[in-house]
Amino acid sequence: MGRWSRRLAPLFIDFAGVSRGRVLDVGSGTGSLALALAANPAITSVQGVDFSPTYVEYARTRATDPRLSFQTGDACALPFASGEFDHALSMLVLQFIPRTEIAVAEMRRVTRPGGIVAAATWDTRGGLIFYRLFFDTAALIDPQANTRRARLYTRPLTRPGELARVWQAAGLTDVVDGMLTMRMDFDSFDDYWAPFEGKDGPIAEYVGTLDASTKARVRDAVQLAYLDGEADGPRSHAATAWVVKGKVSDDTN
Repeated sequence: MGRWSRRLAPLFIDFAGVSRGRVLDVGSGTGSLALALAANPAITSVQGVDFSPTYVEYARTRATDPRLSFQTGDACALPFASGEFDHALSMLVLQFIPRTEIAVAEMRRVTRPGGIVAAATWDTRGGLIFYRLFFDTAALIDPQANTRRARLYTRPLTRPGELARVWQAAGLTDVVDGMLTMRMDFDSFDDYWAPFEGKDGPIAEYVGTLDASTKARVRDAVQLAYLDGEADGPRSHAATAWVVKGKVSDDTN
């Protein structure tokens, strides 16, 4: 997902309207959002926090800018003082946190009054074609794929209006939600499939559970769906993310 995070990050930053100050990146992963923020010289500092030590260590290898720092931490118990940051952003992670309302409350807590709290999550059911191409096809072959598909398509904060409702419940003001659409470009089916042979992400996690025969059947069927009656080669799929932003009022911290 890293190459798509890098493409989404600038769009998300523009939507959030974050252009200066101290910024917290909650669920910073491999650092795509943090690096995009640091491309703006008016950003004073970017602090990334992620639950995974492996991601944090990798992000640190990319942090050549002294304004960037990364550390492990729990989004539901952020290790920072109240009002420590000018803004708090989270990209493509809140849907994986079991107690999302606590994580959002923590983002609000560590953001100064007047600061922006913003997030983005994939529209996995209605706006992420590369996901649907895989799971809709695999579900016809393997019942376990259908079970995983149902769980992934119904994660919290991935349906219309959900982000805004959580932001309003957290006491954030001037809440604005919307969607951002970009393109996911693949050179070939092998380029599309290659990440699924790894260890990260829901699709790779599922593929890793398959025996050789089922995996081959799933791969062949997904390849037919990717080719869609044409020769192998480049494909471009739309990808939509839900986005939300709100302000911390003077009486919430």
